[in-house]
Amino acid sequence: MRIASLTCSNTEIVCALGLADQLVAIDDHSDHPVSVCRRVERVGPDLTIDVEALAGTEPDIVLASLTVPGHEKVVEQLQQQGLPHVAPDPRSLADVLRDVREIAELLEVRVRGEALCGWMERGLQPVEGRNRPPIPILIEWWPRPVFVPGRHSWVNEMLELVGAINPWREQPTHSLVVTAEDAVEKDPHAVVISWCGVEASQYKPQKVIDREGWNQVTAVLRQQVHCIPEAYLGRPGPRLVDGVRRLRAVVDQLQERD
Repeated sequence: MRIASLTCSNTEIVCALGLADQLVAIDDHSDHPVSVCRRVERVGPDLTIDVEALAGTEPDIVLASLTVPGHEKVVEQLQQQGLPHVAPDPRSLADVLRDVREIAELLEVRVRGEALCGWMERGLQPVEGRNRPPIPILIEWWPRPVFVPGRHSWVNEMLELVGAINPWREQPTHSLVVTAEDAVEKDPHAVVISWCGVEASQYKPQKVIDREGWNQVTAVLRQQVHCIPEAYLGRPGPRLVDGVRRLRAVVDQLQERD
């Protein structure tokens, strides 16, 4: 089967299912596994896919996604071109697992899909024996303006698994902008930088610490600004398991301090 993947998460799912050799096209942002991504034809950034070039690779199935804001325009182009495709829109961890299973079924490797989901489910278990109140943690998708996840994000569940909570979990949206006043009001005890589309080496905790109006926020006062690459929090795929482990390490450090 000839598979095209237009988002990082789908590329990682395909490879985790053992089908890397069937990838004929990927988006420019796909970067894992490196050995696979360096050899597969690129067809443009996830929001401006070259659909004609994509069609030229003659895919049997195109894996798109509605979790990337703006990607719905690419999906419309796929429909216009008559390219066979799916475009998952997961909002919870259960949705992510459902989509992995559906992609595996579509790619005719159902048993591998069940095995992969079983591995993910074992890694997405809550911490036992914690009776403390959940720690408010701000996950920062973007720094200027500050974007954070709202209700429609699997990150809320990831935080809950490790004994934390998203202060903006009740906002009915995928993500939202928060002001300095919002941050002071919600008073997160830690900030986790997970800037989308930015190399982790370019994450700058000092930008949060020096941010105007944030000097009253507990996370800033205690300099509890941590970095977890977006690949482990923002991509609905297998690496969310490692994202939970990394969030757990942040919570453990906060609790040791207290």
